[in-house]
Amino acid sequence: MGGSSRAVPAAYNPSMPPPETAAPIPPRTAILHRTSPTLSVILPLAPDETEDGPLLDALRGLPGGSEVILVRAGGGPRPVPPGWPDGVILRQMEAPRGRARQMNAGARAARGAWLWFLHADSRFTPQTLPALLRFTGREEAALGWFDLAFRPDGPRLARLNAWGANWRSARLGLPFGDQGFVLPAESFRQLGLYDEAAPYGEDHLLAWAAHGAGLPLRRIGAGLSTSARKYARYGWGRTTWLHWRLTAAQAWAAWRRNSGRSA
Repeated sequence: MGGSSRAVPAAYNPSMPPPETAAPIPPRTAILHRTSPTLSVILPLAPDETEDGPLLDALRGLPGGSEVILVRAGGGPRPVPPGWPDGVILRQMEAPRGRARQMNAGARAARGAWLWFLHADSRFTPQTLPALLRFTGREEAALGWFDLAFRPDGPRLARLNAWGANWRSARLGLPFGDQGFVLPAESFRQLGLYDEAAPYGEDHLLAWAAHGAGLPLRRIGAGLSTSARKYARYGWGRTTWLHWRLTAAQAWAAWRRNSGRSA
């Protein structure tokens, strides 16, 4: 397929169909031209967020033409980090509090052909950015995810949770948002955005929506770490059991919904 006939996705379109009317997505659709894609990083921030500094430092390494969108739920504008590179655009906006609402607002404002959703406590390995650029350069519409690790700010048993998350992602195709979802803006639009009505698990539901629409989920092949402080704060056993119970209930409903559409 020649470069002149390849369809190039436009920047994000704010006119979004609801999830139940999302059109099926061909499994292996070429969506990029042969130059490096434009990337928009969406970073939701709570009013009292303090974890984003190291992540912003790491995002200085993005290729020129990328943009980082800080979506605040109040708290006032953040100062631009000293020495921020000229080639990476840093934008800020406010949105109603709630991770799904903030990420959707950032995606609507994004100009990039690719969207990368990160959490404030996400941390990179040396392989994270190179692997990301290899993934976006494959010319495939897909939802990519990173291998999860927990930092040593919680109980050591959190390593089991990371192992379980990576097994679930690889075997069942169900990654969660702390694994750094990255996908074309056009694919995100076709999936119907994050479900703002869901009381929890908007990332889990997006993965199920991808399955229902035929959008492949791909392991990017590099690591992304996150904080384990919730396990320290609320207890490893209690937090793990709560996550399992809520995820299982949500997965059962999503599986039945997808099965009904394919019947």
